[in-house]
Amino acid sequence: MAISKTINDTRVPVHIWTNDIDAAAEEQLRNIASLPFVHHHVAAMPDVHLGIGATVGSVIPTHRAIIPASVGVDIGCGMMAVKTSLSARQLPDNLAKVRHAIERSVPVGFYMHKHDRTPTAAASKVSQGLKQILDKHPKLISRKAEKDQSWARQIGTLGGGNHFIEVCLDTVGNVWVMLHSGSRGIGNQIGRHFIEAAKTELEKRGVTLPDKNLAWFDEGTELFNDYVFAVDWAQDYAATNREVMMANVIEAMKATLPEFTIEDTAINCHHNYVAKEQHFDAEVYVTRKGAIRAGNGDLGIIPGSMGARSYIVKGKGNADAFHSCAHGAGRKMSRTAARKAFSKDDLVKQTRGVECRKDKAVIDEIPAAYKDIDAVMANQSDLVEVVATLKQVVCVKG
Repeated sequence: MAISKTINDTRVPVHIWTNDIDAAAEEQLRNIASLPFVHHHVAAMPDVHLGIGATVGSVIPTHRAIIPASVGVDIGCGMMAVKTSLSARQLPDNLAKVRHAIERSVPVGFYMHKHDRTPTAAASKVSQGLKQILDKHPKLISRKAEKDQSWARQIGTLGGGNHFIEVCLDTVGNVWVMLHSGSRGIGNQIGRHFIEAAKTELEKRGVTLPDKNLAWFDEGTELFNDYVFAVDWAQDYAATNREVMMANVIEAMKATLPEFTIEDTAINCHHNYVAKEQHFDAEVYVTRKGAIRAGNGDLGIIPGSMGARSYIVKGKGNADAFHSCAHGAGRKMSRTAARKAFSKDDLVKQTRGVECRKDKAVIDEIPAAYKDIDAVMANQSDLVEVVATLKQVVCVKG
């Protein structure tokens, strides 16, 4: 497949890799494509859906400006996966012990570790970087949060919502471990702080926007520089969070399963972030909100829902997509709508064969609330090639 739809009645075009997009998401994309600093075009991935300010599943190249809301509040959210030496036949028939061991090792939801688990090699960089941010923006976090150092104790924790840890099998029976999380509470606070600061700045200048969440910082300003530093810090924090979490998951699994090793180099990729890149003869800031980098040969992870397949992929470096691809199945129903539409029995049926929570608290993550991951993959065959197809047998939700 290739570009399925193009919007041309905006300042720059919008190229969309699906026809499965609602009117509200299209309107958001139109708003983005009308901004004066967007470069060449906007790309919308096949998992595209309505977001706050910027559309989830959008790739936005900007010249000398960044929109904080286009990165969002879960800065650096992304995926990590490793292939183990275990095979399917080495797993027990009942995987409940494996799930419970992982849940004991990794705090989920609002819970955190009792003590800082940051590796020594990263600890100084993490703490000094945050100090630099707080020296200029002391109200970014509360005094209580600073005193409790919750940001440090949340490294190696999952969070809630659509974040997860999974044990998966590929098509030849190899066991993989995959997880999805981001920059936790501190990333959320950084995101919200700078989104509001951008709104305030544009209001002072009398700039009118179709959506206030599209407020931006101009390159060269103090707030722009502060935001770039803070967002880079949060992206590094998110990657470290996934690395610590993965190490804890592996140790928990080793306590309940035969001894095993990690077979391949880990894949650790963001899907909510901004990076400076070269596209269409210009150096631009590329914001991927719900999209991953898929440059030629880049390895990435595209998960389905908690009852569907996931994919390890290799990028094809498609220029029209700004070397990007989808970050997952993408929601087709809001959390509220999903809770109203489905029951616990529906969840049990749709997650049959997966060792996971099957209670009312996770109904909003039911597979039917998401787009069909296979349709998403079919729509981006020009963006990535599949390296491995995974199906989860254990799923830990936040």
